[in-house]
Amino acid sequence: MNKREKKFLKLPHLNGGRDLLKKFIRENLRYPKEALEKGIEGDIIVKYKVTGKGEVIDPEIVKGLGYGCDEEAIRLVSMLRYQSVKNRGVRVITDNKIKIPFRIRKKGGVKVSMQYTPAKNKQEDTTEKKDGQGNKPRVYTYTIRY
Repeated sequence: MNKREKKFLKLPHLNGGRDLLKKFIRENLRYPKEALEKGIEGDIIVKYKVTGKGEVIDPEIVKGLGYGCDEEAIRLVSMLRYQSVKNRGVRVITDNKIKIPFRIRKKGGVKVSMQYTPAKNKQEDTTEKKDGQGNKPRVYTYTIRY
C-alpha cells in the first residue's frame, strides 16, 4: 500500500523559491551611506509574520548591525509577497526568519598595471628605430581590470 503523507498545514511560500529570494535581495538592497563610509559588513536576521493573504507583518530585528542596515533589512522584508494559502477555509499566520547579508561590493575588481620598455642590449641597439625626431622608444602601459 502506498500511503501519501498528509501535511497538517499548508504554509505560504514565495514563488521561485530561495534562488528568486536571493536575486530579489541582491537587486533591491540599497546599502546605507553611513554603513558604506564606515565599511560595515555582516548579516542581519529579521523575524516576521506572514498572513494567510501572503502579506508580511511585524518585521523585527533579531540580530542587527546598526548604521542604517537594520532599517534597510526591514524595508526589504516588508516588500516580500508570499503566495496566499487557505487551510480548510481558515487563513493562518506563520512565523518566519530570514538572514540578509550586507557585503560591500568591490567596484571594478582588481586593477593591474604593468609597463613595457623595450630592452636595450647590443644586439637591439643596432635595430632600434627612433621616431622621426630622434626621440627614444616609447614606454607602453597596460591596465587590466577584471
